[in-house]
Amino acid sequence: MDWVRLELDVDAFDEARFAPYLQACQVAGIEFTTLAELGDTTEHRRELWALNRTCSADIPDRGEFYTLEQYVAERIETPSFDPSGVALAIDGDGWVGMATTSLHPTRGFAFSEMTGVLPSHRGRGLSLALKLLAVRFTRSRDLHWLRTFHHPRNVSAIAMNRRLGFVDEDPHRWPS
Repeated sequence: MDWVRLELDVDAFDEARFAPYLQACQVAGIEFTTLAELGDTTEHRRELWALNRTCSADIPDRGEFYTLEQYVAERIETPSFDPSGVALAIDGDGWVGMATTSLHPTRGFAFSEMTGVLPSHRGRGLSLALKLLAVRFTRSRDLHWLRTFHHPRNVSAIAMNRRLGFVDEDPHRWPS
């Protein structure tokens, strides 16, 4: 399959264009935090896994989602994981959205692993707000590129990233 591979030059990113989404969500009662701020605990990892599993169900051809043990081993207990790179949207006591960003400094980029919002909270700008937090995290780690990829039929995710300024990846910039 030909994945849609996108990249964002975070130095050129116009944060001011998208800050209103973050502010509007906060006014509507959504709180934003990170896994680092909440605590990278076993229970929070379980809650992150459950949210990711639910949000991933919409990805075309996703297949079976990781077990909790696989998720922790393959997505959390890795050198690229930083709990500060897990932005969370919270409505009341419930986690309703996430954006996980992994770090690859030796390769010169951060990677947007997953941005997802529960169906009950879609259409409110949460994905854009969470992705803005991912860009801020990338900048805070002095990385200049944020990369991601999508199934070609995941048109809403592709459109959201393009709206933020992601462009088709330059294959010459990232040799294998």
